[in-house]
Amino acid sequence: MLIVGPPGSGKGTQSERITERLNIVAISTGDIFRANVKGQTPLGLEAKKYMDAGDYVPDSVTNKMVRDRLQQDDVANGFLLDGYPRTLAQVEELASILAADGATLDVVLQLIADDEELVQRLLGRAKELGRSDDDEKVIRHRLELYHTETEAVVAKYAEQGIVVKVDGLGAVDEVTERIMTAIDSLAGSS
Repeated sequence: MLIVGPPGSGKGTQSERITERLNIVAISTGDIFRANVKGQTPLGLEAKKYMDAGDYVPDSVTNKMVRDRLQQDDVANGFLLDGYPRTLAQVEELASILAADGATLDVVLQLIADDEELVQRLLGRAKELGRSDDDEKVIRHRLELYHTETEAVVAKYAEQGIVVKVDGLGAVDEVTERIMTAIDSLAGSS
């Protein structure tokens, strides 16, 4: 299972709730990067060079890290992947990784939210956390990147009929219930 959504849509919060309810493991590429860097693995050392320069970690490194992570025992009952794939090349790579184990994706959960409401939510969160780097210009740029990066990925999965779109705004419990209902309805139709 994948979760996608714009910055501030609640992916992190909902990932925790979904994985708890479904008894699956949450996998965040950000966490994978940090674990590899902290563990000073060869891939972590390579990724650190890009991260320290403020650059995106290349697909080749990201793909290897995800492949390694998806071969660990704790994903046997399923997983929820956050932050990958972000490009069509990564979509193909993920399909290859899963096919090697005779698996496929079951669900791509897309959290939908109004950009203006997300800007206000993120500005409030930045103020609350004292993050002066998260100003409106930066937030709008992150939202723009999300839309340009993710549109093609979601469209590719929509062709497979596995995308469920859920309104990510509202009370946390309400959003969780909408998600679980959407997942159940997709599972019931397949």
